[in-house]
Amino acid sequence: MNVIVLENASAIGQAAGDMVCELVSRRPNAVLGLATGSSPVPAYRRMIERCGAGEVSFREVTTFNLDEYCGLPAEHKNSYRTFMREELFSQVDIPLGNTNFLDGNCADEAAESARYSRALEAAGGVELQILGIGRNGHIGFNEPGEAFTQEAYKVALTPSTIEANSPYFTDRPMPAYAMTMGVGQILRARKIILIATGEAKADAVRAMLEGEITPRCPASALQGHPDVTVYLDPAAAGEASI
Repeated sequence: MNVIVLENASAIGQAAGDMVCELVSRRPNAVLGLATGSSPVPAYRRMIERCGAGEVSFREVTTFNLDEYCGLPAEHKNSYRTFMREELFSQVDIPLGNTNFLDGNCADEAAESARYSRALEAAGGVELQILGIGRNGHIGFNEPGEAFTQEAYKVALTPSTIEANSPYFTDRPMPAYAMTMGVGQILRARKIILIATGEAKADAVRAMLEGEITPRCPASALQGHPDVTVYLDPAAAGEASI
């Protein structure tokens, strides 16, 4: 993994956003894998900035999001559809028909997983996947477990994840389940960017970079990927031997 430590989230966002924009400039119909949460937001802002300046267009880009809560209306303020619309899609020129999400309200999780796999395959697979990392080492909503997951599936969220995300749910309890792309699907992306900032992520970052490859730290699977760039601020890098 190529580990880059930059001074703050803004600098990381500029570097990561530029990497995405440079790919799209070379390949206007690129397929991007996108993440939610605070970590990728500065990168999305850089992408918005460069699109607004006419330096890059997302008109032909296709996107696949990592995950979505179960039992949450798609229009809810905390759904990941809403997040992506507010933080990126409504501010660049991508057609919403080019954006793809797992259906957290599906009646048949296995059928939904198969649908998403077919859509990914039909698009040619993800060229560049953006990731964050949870305090427990999760990527997407792949929580620590006994085996690495492969295709998309319904996951019970851990108390750590619920504690981290519950403050965003002011009008209702946070969902206890989500649909997420599996670790195997994530690893099939041809290039991966992982962004982590803040002291709270330092232990997870160390385990990802220096620990054994184990499903107890799902992000450790990235050690086996040939093209991963990890952007850290000094606080997130603080426990690792970098």
